[in-house]
Amino acid sequence: MTIENIIKKDIYNPDFHKGFKKFGDVYVKNKKTLIEHISRQRHNSGAPTEQTHEDLFEKNSQGVSHYMGNPNVKAAFVSVDYTPEQLKEFQRCSKDPIYFTETYIRIMSVDFGLIPFTMYQFQRNMINTFNDNRFTICKLPRQSGKSTTSVAYILWYLLFNPGKVVGILANKGELAQEMLGRLATAYESLPFWLQQGCITYNKRSIELENGSKVIATASSGSAARGMSFSLLFLDEFAFVPPNDAEDFFRSVYPTISSGSDTKMIVVSTPKGMNHFYKMWMESTERRSKFKPIEINWWDVPGRDEDWKQEQIANTSEDQFRQEFECQFIGSSNTLIAPTKLSELTYVTPIKTQEFVDFYEEPKIGHNYIMCVDSARGVRLDYSAFVVIDITTVPYKVVSKFRSNEVSPMIFPNFIVNIGKYYNNAWVLIEVNDVGQQVAVGVQQEFEYENILSTVSKGRAGFQLGSGPGSKLGVTTSHSVKNNGCSNLKSLVEADKLIVEDYEIYVELTTFVRKSEGNTGSFAAEAGCNDDLVMCLVLFAWAAGTEYWKELTDTNAKQHMYKQKIGELEEEVMPIGFLPYDEMIDKQIDSNGDVWSTVDEPIIPDWYNDIYKSNF
Repeated sequence: MTIENIIKKDIYNPDFHKGFKKFGDVYVKNKKTLIEHISRQRHNSGAPTEQTHEDLFEKNSQGVSHYMGNPNVKAAFVSVDYTPEQLKEFQRCSKDPIYFTETYIRIMSVDFGLIPFTMYQFQRNMINTFNDNRFTICKLPRQSGKSTTSVAYILWYLLFNPGKVVGILANKGELAQEMLGRLATAYESLPFWLQQGCITYNKRSIELENGSKVIATASSGSAARGMSFSLLFLDEFAFVPPNDAEDFFRSVYPTISSGSDTKMIVVSTPKGMNHFYKMWMESTERRSKFKPIEINWWDVPGRDEDWKQEQIANTSEDQFRQEFECQFIGSSNTLIAPTKLSELTYVTPIKTQEFVDFYEEPKIGHNYIMCVDSARGVRLDYSAFVVIDITTVPYKVVSKFRSNEVSPMIFPNFIVNIGKYYNNAWVLIEVNDVGQQVAVGVQQEFEYENILSTVSKGRAGFQLGSGPGSKLGVTTSHSVKNNGCSNLKSLVEADKLIVEDYEIYVELTTFVRKSEGNTGSFAAEAGCNDDLVMCLVLFAWAAGTEYWKELTDTNAKQHMYKQKIGELEEEVMPIGFLPYDEMIDKQIDSNGDVWSTVDEPIIPDWYNDIYKSNF
């Protein structure tokens, strides 16, 4: 091989190397040169190639039947006579997925067509990890060959493990079928002596004569419910809507976890702080059985700082950070600042009973408030409540309830039981829609006394209070929601409200402004929920009312004000400005001079004896 046929990137000159095409970190003159180059990069550089062992790569040397007119696919249950060399290769491939992949699998290159798949080292590590572990989760950048690598392993798994069922699931059925299409391309590139004859071969499934089959479908619970998988591959799982991901794990995951050798592979580029973020964090913190694999954009040959700047110029810095640096970046329009969201953490509940997660047991002498958001219980929105310790600041979420199956008739039972458990907590119920029914049930059916009421103050809106004109609960009006959102932002960002629940955390990352500018209302993104966040909004609204100080002996407004003043004072002020607390005992005269009030000095007894004559 000469330097005229293949050159390194740093010496490439488009004027002198016309017609050369980029492949990884080199430029090559033609396909033949590329194949020679990549054959030397293989893990087993002495493995057969089409140039050295042409007979091994002949498609159908014995002229056996093919599947329904497709000359690249062997029909099922036809006899094939193996040569000693083919038997040796078959056995070696069955034991080594990397050898099988780099020797016999072909992939489609945009510039060079069908070429051998020689993997980068990080791709070899991926396949070894897939093979050695039952549960694997991968956080990878765009265009890193993650799909091709995964397809290669799945094909090896199907061919050399009889009776296995593989599910390829993606956020959309079309994407799963595209993955299956890549697997079909790799399968058709194999010689017939390596293929298992096909019984079914279409864009949704492939069934082989050894009893193994692969199915492509959407990653929703309904699509995969009832199926039993040996290997489940979830592609771009971060892009699956949260509700679908939750339903999927509820219905499908038990069939995987119950097996002794079943596998699950989750591969994705991050998309905000959602269920994939939770799975990734739990794997890196060793709180789950998943083995994490992280690939960086610079691990892919040919990507350097110049490439990075080109990508940023063509897209944006935020997009590059998410898609190539694999940062878990949420929307920039969230109520809580993205920088603050990235600092929040979640913990595992100390116990969970009947849809209720507990983070702290009730403490003697502590005061609690429960904020309630009701739904119809028909598997759409969720009924939810959040219990908060309001004894001291910072306040803390100590328990939460969330379910879309509990009806308004049953919901009061949960409210009263948990309310009594937390020292007869104060209860604030949102009474829009079915909430009125829930509030009446709590008061009249269970005679629970600590239900908060509100009073309309005209243009001032609703306020916590009792007496003539008061009514149970609170109606979430425009002013209540706006004030609650504003207060919640201040409380969370100033660390005056501690939230360590994962589901609340996820809802905060998708609770965004619904229109441009600073006047739009906040709500959940499409396909997401905000029931728990709205409980916090009600709490934050209540904490900002005048009645709150009488209720709790704490002044949330004063805490938020002091925090804001402190933040402003930390900023660089123009010359001539002093912090607020330093201005309290100062006066400015007509000349602009600042005078400070000081205590009258104590004059010693000897002062008059010495200095009196001078005055």
